[in-house]
Amino acid sequence: MNAPKVGFVSLGCPKALVDSERILTQLRTEGYDISPSYDNADIVVVNTCGFIDSAKAESLDAIGEAIKENGRVIVTGCLGVNEDEIRALHPQVLTVTGPQAYESVVGAVHEYAPFQSEHDPFTSLVPPQGIKLTPRHYAYVKISEGCNHRCTFCIIPSMRGDLVSRTADDVLNEAERLVKAGVKELLIVSQDTSAYGLDLKYPIRFWNGRPVKTRLLELAEALGSLGVWVRLHYVYPYPSVDKVIPLMAEGKILPYLDIPFQHASPRVLKAMKRPAHAEDTLERIRAWRAICPELIIRSTFIVGFPGETEEDFQLLLDFLEEAQLDRVGCFQYSPVEGAPANALADPVPDEIKQERWERFMAVQAKISAAKLQARIGQEIQVIIDEVVEEGAVGRSQADAPEIDGQVFIDHATHLEPGSIVRVRVVDADEYDLWAELID
Repeated sequence: MNAPKVGFVSLGCPKALVDSERILTQLRTEGYDISPSYDNADIVVVNTCGFIDSAKAESLDAIGEAIKENGRVIVTGCLGVNEDEIRALHPQVLTVTGPQAYESVVGAVHEYAPFQSEHDPFTSLVPPQGIKLTPRHYAYVKISEGCNHRCTFCIIPSMRGDLVSRTADDVLNEAERLVKAGVKELLIVSQDTSAYGLDLKYPIRFWNGRPVKTRLLELAEALGSLGVWVRLHYVYPYPSVDKVIPLMAEGKILPYLDIPFQHASPRVLKAMKRPAHAEDTLERIRAWRAICPELIIRSTFIVGFPGETEEDFQLLLDFLEEAQLDRVGCFQYSPVEGAPANALADPVPDEIKQERWERFMAVQAKISAAKLQARIGQEIQVIIDEVVEEGAVGRSQADAPEIDGQVFIDHATHLEPGSIVRVRVVDADEYDLWAELID
């Protein structure tokens, strides 16, 4: 009997991508084949995102496309908590599950595409690191699920629950398998990386004969011993993060922090129920840069939150000028079904949201351009992501895949993806660098 083929569509954030990888690894372990197209698939799994309206629309469109092209569709992921909404638009779906429902998804595949494998999965079907949807040289490692915060614009806790951390040995064993398989960059993700281990009360576990506390500082230090790039994402600016900065200064992990500040106005932050204040944040950023001058900070912000005044927005622009962040993303607030912010007074008109977004991006573009211009002439390390006709395309230590800038190296077509090379920066624009190889 030929193995059934499973098509897979993965939408949303890197955390959802890790969920997809886990499901695919289990199916492949059981002997199922993975199909790259709808045509040849016996069944299609769509892992959805439901965080904001545009993501929900994209997920619903993807479900519709899968039904049109294949007809046999299983839906999972964050949008899956709104099963009635999905079935109202797409009643043909076979089954719907929420996020992290690995066993339910695999069980649904068993039901609608039954198969009994006679293969030994550990010798013939699955690599030790599992099935990965990223290029071979980098991988996302999810260290926890859920979140204890109750930000008013967010429904993640209602979909993914409270914080549930993996133990340090579990994370480190996965990371070690990935490095042995050729991964050169580990991207650490969760809903709240700074809170890692809090729910477990920071137990000590043993990894390679050494004790490691299940806490961000000790985990980062242990990951830094693997000899690859380690990049931290989704970090809240708690005081505990201060202790991680010296590891960056010592070169043990990348001098990079992805911190979603979201706003700078105390009034807006309070309405958002965010666990930070702009004044404390600026002081902490100054202290971090004093310890590690090479530190790169990326962040995301929301403009047009209900009740945001022009004064609030000006505080945000002032914060940008003062903080001089390296990489910044900005979203216009949009209501999310089930979010407490929907009930807040004084919604901001769409045209004002758009105008503020444009002003915000103009300020940050100048900051980003100046920072990148200052790098011209510097020698930096670059990890190569792809080789094209004109040369090689990579990223510096300041750039995470998909969300940050790139480094273009003309004529370097002999390089291999995953290689780490030293280059000299020769040009820059607002987001990207151009460089030449150093022999």
